[in-house]
Amino acid sequence: MGMAVGVVLAAGLGTRVGADGNKAYLPLAGRSMLVWSLDTVSRVPGIARTVLVYRQGEYELASDTVRRELPGVAVEFVEGGATRHASETNVLRHLSGDIESGALDVVAIHDAARPLAGPDMFATAIALARTHGGALPALPVDNVVRCTEHGLESVAGHGSLVRVQTPQAFRARELLDAYARADREGFEGTDTSSCIERYADVEVQTFAGRADNLKVTYARDIVVAQRLLSGRPADSR
Repeated sequence: MGMAVGVVLAAGLGTRVGADGNKAYLPLAGRSMLVWSLDTVSRVPGIARTVLVYRQGEYELASDTVRRELPGVAVEFVEGGATRHASETNVLRHLSGDIESGALDVVAIHDAARPLAGPDMFATAIALARTHGGALPALPVDNVVRCTEHGLESVAGHGSLVRVQTPQAFRARELLDAYARADREGFEGTDTSSCIERYADVEVQTFAGRADNLKVTYARDIVVAQRLLSGRPADSR
């Protein structure tokens, strides 16, 4: 059995949250949002390497932020692409040698915009991915309705619908092969699991997500995340 690698994606924008630039660097409870996730990843037993995928042109911002706010923690930097799928392709190419050699057997991918995910979520995702091939946290979707010519109607059987979160973890070899096939065919997935579902014959397991594992998307989310993170020590190492 190889080791796992934890990847934090921070190559997006902050248009909906109202950020002037990359929202991953918004200050939350005394540190940048992305640093909360990097710190968590670096403390998960079994994760041998921590990788930050930064937005094109932001290497100095990324490296300076990590050096200042997370001193002493080894973080690798990979430049992201124009889309989430392209960013994941870049990081898998960066890791490909160690994946092919068997040194890395699981890749856990997390959004920097979810600073509240705890080490237990990563550990669960990685353990399930080793056993089944893939794993992701999910929460049930309640109060689902649809628009019809007669107005709004509740959706029968909506209890089977879920909304997924990160971290998502997958066996590294299958993940690398899936993205290589997607690259050859010009396929772009909406997230990691969509590419795996299309190109890999693995069983993706869901496990219980957390309501407080919110994704900072709108301005109001900043206030909630700030309040929840304020109870955590800034240096939890």
